[in-house]
Amino acid sequence: MKSSVRHTVLESPCGPLTLIATDGTLSGLYMTGQRHRPAEETFGERDERPFGAAIDQLNAYFQGDLTTFDLPLHLHGTPFQRSVWQRLRNIPYGETRTYGEVAEALGKPNASRAVGLANGKNTIGVIVPCHRVIGANGGLTGYGGGLDRKRRLLDFEQRAALF
Repeated sequence: MKSSVRHTVLESPCGPLTLIATDGTLSGLYMTGQRHRPAEETFGERDERPFGAAIDQLNAYFQGDLTTFDLPLHLHGTPFQRSVWQRLRNIPYGETRTYGEVAEALGKPNASRAVGLANGKNTIGVIVPCHRVIGANGGLTGYGGGLDRKRRLLDFEQRAALF
């Protein structure tokens, strides 16, 4: 049986976000110009219906009213990638972790490079907060949506967390 894929586009402070659902469950959130963004022809028909909760939660997040997303997700990736992405969801709003700290938390202290590669392949940006992972020296490192967006998301969360 073939999966049903749908998409919609949500305007955000980070620019347009393309949301993708596979069989009604959120499976992608991509920014314009994002590295590893799938080809548009794979996004399926444009249909806002599967995205009500995701749109509501993203709007609340960008208004500073939501710090934790509570959405069912369909994560496409290897078992290791999915374990990294699940760990990212445990990084508190307004905080950061290094690639090494994420590797340690996974029980794989020598896997910081692999964590970085998995982080870069995250299919559901913002909601799976790969922007919260930084370099060992505290500097920003690669981000599929661009370093400017990463900085804006981190600054936004850190300012909002103060209130």
